[in-house]
Amino acid sequence: MNNPQYIIDCEQITKSYDDGDLQVSVLENLNFRVEHGQSVSIVGASGSGKSTLLHLLGGLDKPTSGTVRLMGEDLSQLSQKAIGKLRNRYLGFVYQFHHLLPDFTALENVMMPLLIARKSRAEAEEKALAMLDKVGLKQRVLHRPGELSGGERQRAAIARSLVSHPACLLADEPTGNLDRRNAQNVLDMLLELQSELGASLVVVTHDDELATRFDHVMTMYDGKLVPQVAS
Repeated sequence: MNNPQYIIDCEQITKSYDDGDLQVSVLENLNFRVEHGQSVSIVGASGSGKSTLLHLLGGLDKPTSGTVRLMGEDLSQLSQKAIGKLRNRYLGFVYQFHHLLPDFTALENVMMPLLIARKSRAEAEEKALAMLDKVGLKQRVLHRPGELSGGERQRAAIARSLVSHPACLLADEPTGNLDRRNAQNVLDMLLELQSELGASLVVVTHDDELATRFDHVMTMYDGKLVPQVAS
């Protein structure tokens, strides 16, 4: 595959839902691009469509109209299997809740994306250990999620999302379930890893203070993204 200018490129995307006899519009003719190595935060009121947009960017949902391209590939022209392969290769996901598998250790959880990608167990373990070390969990690799603190669980989830070295990480309220201190620590780590790995980062957050740490801050308002101008 060639190296397109944008990792994600959305043109005129609209998303609406049927609610009985009504059609509820969430996103309206929205344009959005993610450049290589760029960090973007998206803020806005609850229910404004931030998470919906993130799902469209990641190919987890389809727009009602418009085009979403991932690494130059128009997702509407691909099968679900092909979208899955593209997503697994180029994207990582982090959510407000860690979604770690409770019966597996931190190490086994972080190894999962590599094993799914058919890497050898030895390679998966080596890369997972290295990533867990980067997020400060070197001494906790054999602990299960229930034995980790909230901040440690989210760091393990971030390690899992980055272990495949994706081109872009999509994070939906990654600090929303943490207290202020842990939220700051997780964000510091996320931005440091993003810079170190050269990945792009798109984060949806309700926290205006944390949002200002990113290269670009966008506000979701009336189904559109509006850039925030630095004061």
